[in-house]
Amino acid sequence: MHSRHLLRAGIGCALLAAVVTSLVIVRWAPLLSYDGTVARSLHADAVGHPAVTSAMRVLTDWVWDPWTMRALAAVACGWLWWRGDRRRALLIAGAAVAALLLSQGMKALVGRHRPIWPDPVVSADYAAYPSGHALTAAVVCPLLLWLVPRSAPKPWRLAAWILALASVFGVGFTRIFLGVHWLSDVLGGWLLGVALAVAVIALPDPRNRPKAAAG
Repeated sequence: MHSRHLLRAGIGCALLAAVVTSLVIVRWAPLLSYDGTVARSLHADAVGHPAVTSAMRVLTDWVWDPWTMRALAAVACGWLWWRGDRRRALLIAGAAVAALLLSQGMKALVGRHRPIWPDPVVSADYAAYPSGHALTAAVVCPLLLWLVPRSAPKPWRLAAWILALASVFGVGFTRIFLGVHWLSDVLGGWLLGVALAVAVIALPDPRNRPKAAAG
């Protein structure tokens, strides 16, 4: 039952991601207008508060960078492999690779331009949609939460959830604040990432299937 609810949530995120992607591709005017309003407002704050901008750059370039997330996933995979949980190690490794391929493939498919400013505070390469930072965090953080045992003390589990949520939402905010992504880039990245993570977590474990009774 738990896996069924997860699967429904993942399908819901995938459908919403398809809607957002379609609206970006057809350049739906209300979406573009709202993207522009949010981007201009936050970019003005970034230009006017250089100390905050410097902190955001550290967070986005080091703490929540996709390669940092992939490194965390690799450490988790190594730990799981050492403990003999090779199934989850392979699933997490596969999800990390799939997230990279999905991000780059969608960028090539959609080909959306990043925001352009006369006074940029940072630069970024490749196409805008979806945000690779947001997508990667939305894949890796739920998978790391998946590894937290239910028997762990409640404060530890709560801390893990807070850290994961802060990372996913925080990295998305930094990308918009620094003027390298539109809001819908981040939203699409979140939805795609969560859908991928949920698909992995909801996969049934063959070891838990009931054995057929001997005839």
